[in-house]
Amino acid sequence: MRGLVILLIFLSGFSYSQSQDSTKLINADNPNPRMRFHTVKSYYNDINKWLTPFEREIAALSKERYAILESLILEKDIPTLQASVAAKQFTYEELTLFYLRRIKEREGNPETALNALISIKPDCLREAHLCDSLRPTLEEVPLLFGMPILVKDNINTTGLPTTAGAEVLRNHRPTNAFIITQLKKDGAIILGKANLSEWAYFFCGFCPLGYSALGGQTINPYGPMEFESGGSSSGSAVAVAANYAVAAIGTETSGSILSPSNLNSVVGLKPTVGNLSRSGIIPISEMLDTPGPMTKNTIDNAILYNAMLGIDGNDARSSLAQTIDIEGMKNADLTGVKIAFFESYKNDTLYQTAKKILSELGAELISFTPNSGPLTGFISLLNIDMKYSLPVYLNKFADEKVKVRSIQDIVEYNKLDLEKRAPYGQNQFELILSDTTSDEAFKTLQNDLKERGLNYFKPAWDAGAIVMVGLNNFQAAQAAVAHAPCLAVPLGYKPDGQPAGLTFIGPSNSESILYIVAHAFEKAHPVRKMPQE
Repeated sequence: MRGLVILLIFLSGFSYSQSQDSTKLINADNPNPRMRFHTVKSYYNDINKWLTPFEREIAALSKERYAILESLILEKDIPTLQASVAAKQFTYEELTLFYLRRIKEREGNPETALNALISIKPDCLREAHLCDSLRPTLEEVPLLFGMPILVKDNINTTGLPTTAGAEVLRNHRPTNAFIITQLKKDGAIILGKANLSEWAYFFCGFCPLGYSALGGQTINPYGPMEFESGGSSSGSAVAVAANYAVAAIGTETSGSILSPSNLNSVVGLKPTVGNLSRSGIIPISEMLDTPGPMTKNTIDNAILYNAMLGIDGNDARSSLAQTIDIEGMKNADLTGVKIAFFESYKNDTLYQTAKKILSELGAELISFTPNSGPLTGFISLLNIDMKYSLPVYLNKFADEKVKVRSIQDIVEYNKLDLEKRAPYGQNQFELILSDTTSDEAFKTLQNDLKERGLNYFKPAWDAGAIVMVGLNNFQAAQAAVAHAPCLAVPLGYKPDGQPAGLTFIGPSNSESILYIVAHAFEKAHPVRKMPQE
């Protein structure tokens, strides 16, 4: 019965007229204020226009062949997909075409669209065909070779706009960010751009997660119009959950990968700041920003993370990070590994299930109560950091078609048509402009918040724990300021069907152990399931 209810909500949720009038909110009866929408569709963008170059190829893919590809591709990990190509079960071109057709059938239909995407790369099929022709010439095929990947639309990608979801940047076409160049070196195919919370959810204040002017309202496939999509990497998580690509790239300042990963039953890594380059990514905070991989499983996540590693001279925090030993990760033993669990979640059934599983895997469990305390000044840190960082990006990367060069410029531009450009207002940008924190106070705040973050986790480190286990993304802010990497994995589903996630947290540069623990847990608790079609 629940599946029928969701389907009815799903099919009916997009038929309302779009309105700025608060008395005509879409989904007005939802008890969560952030799930009451002024608009669902984008006023400016239509994914069908991006799919037009592929109409002939999509039409030529027969229903029978598509059904065979479904059985070979859906929910499969990267090594399995590569093995299928090697066995000539399908080509890279067919793999890419499969995703394009799947996107066309779902995102191209307003009755079923999740609004997970903003754009599709016009030459992605040509690139896939090239991969097929090059594969026989390679002595060793990189794991990401020929794999279609989606990219959050705040990451510069040659051949596509990079918009942060904002109408003002709809014609902004910069060249590849460093991490995209790294992916391309391994032969990855950029399939398109994923929707996001506009300006990475540091724009409109208390507004719906997953909304952008160019992408519309991202919808959680596990509970359309019922559950939040999470943010700000909403489209990346939803697209992975719905099998629109092999994997996706997100970005995080504080919770922007972890939140949508947990809410959409996918695996998401927020790495140590600096391990993955941030140059060519629209910023919030130079101190906290990082990209990260979002996938259906931990093996794919580690593969994507490894491919993006590298020292970038244009990122002052760029560092040489350890490559993940994927084969070693598969066979690691957790016997004697000290893992800390938060005492405050002792009554959460799913959390206790995770505790039991890790104990059975041989881990030594430690009960943990953090040194709590408010992260006073956290928003001011982001305000001032973005006030400085965003103009640097706009002046360095924006082309002549983009007229704005500051937050003040963007605010004034949006005022010319708030109903379409900012239907929920732009309160956070206005707060940035009014924040009077001095340069000296800003530097003091950076140091103070990092100390508070490190102190929060100190009891676990002092007890010998090398990994902490958080619930969903509740420790995201403390982990952000402590530069603690986090790896979110599916934990299960609540009685109403909403996904819940487990987040493994470690000290800086502990990605290797996080992957080992997360993969062992995933093998013992393979709970992820596809959302109902």
